[in-house]
Amino acid sequence: MPRRQSLLGLHEEIMLLALRDEEGTVEFGSMYGYALGGALLAELLLAGRISVEEGKRKLVNVVSDEPVGQPLVDQCLLQIASAKRRAVVQTWVQRFSAIKNLHHRIAQGLCERGILRAAEDKVLLIFRRQIYPEINPQPERRLIERLRKAIFTDQDRVDPRTTILISLANGANLLRIPFDRKDLKKRRQRIEQLTNGELMGKAASEAIQAAQAAVTIAAVMPAIIVTTTS
Repeated sequence: MPRRQSLLGLHEEIMLLALRDEEGTVEFGSMYGYALGGALLAELLLAGRISVEEGKRKLVNVVSDEPVGQPLVDQCLLQIASAKRRAVVQTWVQRFSAIKNLHHRIAQGLCERGILRAAEDKVLLIFRRQIYPEINPQPERRLIERLRKAIFTDQDRVDPRTTILISLANGANLLRIPFDRKDLKKRRQRIEQLTNGELMGKAASEAIQAAQAAVTIAAVMPAIIVTTTS
């Protein structure tokens, strides 16, 4: 029986944006993996479990190791708390992005909520793969409406979670999925204003830093892969 609906995590919202609704596969050309890592770190910042040290290096410190109540987010908290050495924001984004079966674990959680369903299909009639078609479009529709209102109006107040999500989705090339590229280009200044973290509280500003770290890694990694494989 589907789990009772509750607030979606940032990582779950990124997953919904990245998945094709009917096919249940990830949209080609998105860099959602690092956005998922940034989203998990942002959840810990918003929950007050960690903080980012001021200064050039942006080291992550544990404020409290009390579980948040979300298994995947709590796993990330334990990973930080049990680390022998402190690490910077970018390092944790990379580590969280590399969690085994991250994509499937998040998607399975959305299946438990009754938003997606797990299925299998074949690639080239040979290779089997797990897919996650959408069966309840309402949560994603509400999510897209939140993004639309924040990006395409000039409202003064945008809640921190929506602002962080925009930063993650923009950097991962996910905003082009629900919105027209030309329309987004016209609102470039508005998107920059939102992702700058102006008028945000400390935790939200740090969470946006995590989002920007995810964006930076996503931009740099393809170049590194090309260099090392050529």
